[in-house]
Amino acid sequence: MPPRSNPTIRQRRLGAALRQLREQAGMSASDAAALLGVDRTRISNTEAGRFGISPTRVRTLACNYRCPDATLVDALADMAQDHSKGWWEEYRGSLPAFFLDIAELEWHAARIRNALTSHIPGLLQTEDHARAIFDLVIPRLPAGEVDLRVSHRLLRRQVFDRQAAPEYDAIVHESALRMQFGGRDVARAQLRHLLEISEHDRVSLRVIPFTAGGFPGAGQTILYACGPVRQLDTVQLDTSHGSVFIDSDMQLANYRQLFDAMETCALDETKSRDFIRTVAQQL
Repeated sequence: MPPRSNPTIRQRRLGAALRQLREQAGMSASDAAALLGVDRTRISNTEAGRFGISPTRVRTLACNYRCPDATLVDALADMAQDHSKGWWEEYRGSLPAFFLDIAELEWHAARIRNALTSHIPGLLQTEDHARAIFDLVIPRLPAGEVDLRVSHRLLRRQVFDRQAAPEYDAIVHESALRMQFGGRDVARAQLRHLLEISEHDRVSLRVIPFTAGGFPGAGQTILYACGPVRQLDTVQLDTSHGSVFIDSDMQLANYRQLFDAMETCALDETKSRDFIRTVAQQL
C-alpha cells in the first residue's frame, strides 16, 4: 500500500506519539526498524502518519521502547484500531485540510478548552454569524466556498450531541461579544444563541470583561483538545495562513498554564450569562 499523501491530524498525532516514545528510549529509527524486521523508511513513514499501523505493532513498539505507561499504550492502540471515517471526510478535497483536522480533533477530544478575544468560538456560532465572517475573507471567497465553510462549521456542533460528548470550556472576551458581524440583528441572535447553549450540561461559557484589564493569552485564538491521556493532548492555533497544531510536552504544559491563568480573569458562568444579556440589551 502506498504512503498516504495527506495524513489526518489523528494519524499524524499517533505517529508523533510513537516517535516521542522512540526518542525517549534513545533509539534510532534504524534500531526500531531492525527490532521489527522492517525497513527504516517504514518507521519514518509511520511516525509521519503516512503509513498505518496495527494495534499489535503499536504494542510491540511500546514494548521495544520499554514504555512503562500501560494507559498510554492502550490509548495509542485504540487510535491505531479506529479506522472509522467521520462526517468531515465529505469535505475532503473541497475545503482546506485544516478545516477537517479541527473537526476531527474536536470529535475525538475528551475535553475541549477554547479561548478567543475577537471572535465567538466556531462551535458556538450561528449560521448568519459564520457567514458574515467568511464573507469578510480577503481575497473574497466564491459564494459556493462560503456555503461549504458555513455548512462545515455548523456540522461541527454535532460533537455536543454525540454519545459521551466532551466537556467544552470556552473563554470569550467582551470584545468578541460586541463585534457586530453581519449587523445588529445578527449580533443579537448570536448572543441569544450563546445564552441558550451555555445552559447545555457539557458547556461552560465564561467571559473576560474589559474591566479585567490585560490578561495572559490576549489576542490569541486557542483550541486545546484533551486526549484520552494527557500525553495525547493537542493545541490548535489560528493564523492568517491556516492552522498550526502543537503537541510537544513543554508547549502543552505552557498552554494548560495559560488557560488556567485566563480562567482566573474570567467571570463565573452565572455572571457571564448576566453579562451577555446586558451586552445584548445594549445593542
